[in-house]
Amino acid sequence: MSIKIERGLFKFDSIDYHAVLCVPVDADVKEIRKRYLNIARRLHPDSCASASAEEKQLASELLSKLVNPAYEKLSQERTRTEYMVVLSQMGKRLVQESASVDLSSDPARQLAGSPNVEQLYRTMILKIAETQYDSLTKAVQIIGYVSELNLVYLMRTVGKKFDKAPPPPPVSSKVTSKNSENTDTTILQTAANKEEASISNYLRRAQELMTKNQFAQARVELQDAIKLAPNNSRCHSLIGVVYLKQNQTTMAKVHFDRALQLDPNDQMASEGKRKIEQVMGQKSGTAVKTAPSVQASKLPEKSGGGLFGGLFGGKKK
Repeated sequence: MSIKIERGLFKFDSIDYHAVLCVPVDADVKEIRKRYLNIARRLHPDSCASASAEEKQLASELLSKLVNPAYEKLSQERTRTEYMVVLSQMGKRLVQESASVDLSSDPARQLAGSPNVEQLYRTMILKIAETQYDSLTKAVQIIGYVSELNLVYLMRTVGKKFDKAPPPPPVSSKVTSKNSENTDTTILQTAANKEEASISNYLRRAQELMTKNQFAQARVELQDAIKLAPNNSRCHSLIGVVYLKQNQTTMAKVHFDRALQLDPNDQMASEGKRKIEQVMGQKSGTAVKTAPSVQASKLPEKSGGGLFGGLFGGKKK
């Protein structure tokens, strides 16, 4: 079987190793190894025991011709560094030459015009990875679509500005080709649409834990949320509250500042910073004439309102 991919970076005589493993282009060695082991288990002969002879052959070829070479390239510091230099130069060259880039999928076009390219890109990649090799017959097509995302991401990070998302290519007259395009695009589009729901689940779980004073567990949920959505102001303001409840005012201030940087109107972050100023003032004995050792968790709270009193109680806005 000849494996041929003609989308994304593959169109420019480059092998997109990140797309093969479905990891972000800035993934570290630990993330790359974890992903490789996951794929290798999926494609191992023991995992394909109930598969047809054709599927077993396909799994073997995907592993030997794509997955193993990708891991070898990205797992070694020297070869990965050299490869990243090549990718960076390719992105710059495409931008400088104003190359015409035809994007085949809606998610790639969405990423091209998104103001939050970092957040959306990582979300798409992580979601696609969950099912990338579930269907072996579609794995090569999905690699091509992931490579389109990588291409757009590289161009955006070196300064390419799309005035609007590039238009879709002309509709193919072949029904089978059109159906294949729609199926693969749906896979990627579903991944993009899951972002908001995933973040909401993290926030909901964190809030439930906070109401039970289980701040350590809440912090873990919010840290995972921030990994997925580093530019979500509510994630930062909530984890700031958690740190403040744990009397870690320095970390609380870092996240409150970040939340306000992302959203200057974030009321939770604003109240959190005022709480910190009160604490620091009391400790220095300059703001309020009370014992200097008063802690954040013991500050008076307004019933039914304020940062902590109104965060989870009362009517939902």
